Amino acid sequence: MEAVILTKDQYQELVVRMDEIKSALTEKQKEPKDVFLDNQDFLQLMNISKRTAQSWRDEGIISFSQVGSKIYYRMSDVQKLLDSNYNQAFKKRK
Repeated sequence: MEAVILTKDQYQELVVRMDEIKSALTEKQKEPKDVFLDNQDFLQLMNISKRTAQSWRDEGIISFSQVGSKIYYRMSDVQKLLDSNYNQAFKKRK
């Protein structure tokens, strides 16, 4: 194993660069509520058909945005849909 020796200035520069990278990564990571899925991503995530997604939109089960012919869903709305349909595990009877 080789040892690498850095001067104090080189070490400080390395630390500054690592902080910059950390800041950039933190900035890039959005809250799930800020993330949008297009229709294809939504279909794959939920493992449903286009028709089921259309029905859910028509029935008001899932909120969506539409720009032209493109449909988008907020990840927070998908989470809300799953949370509202969550069922606790049943207690096992002995």
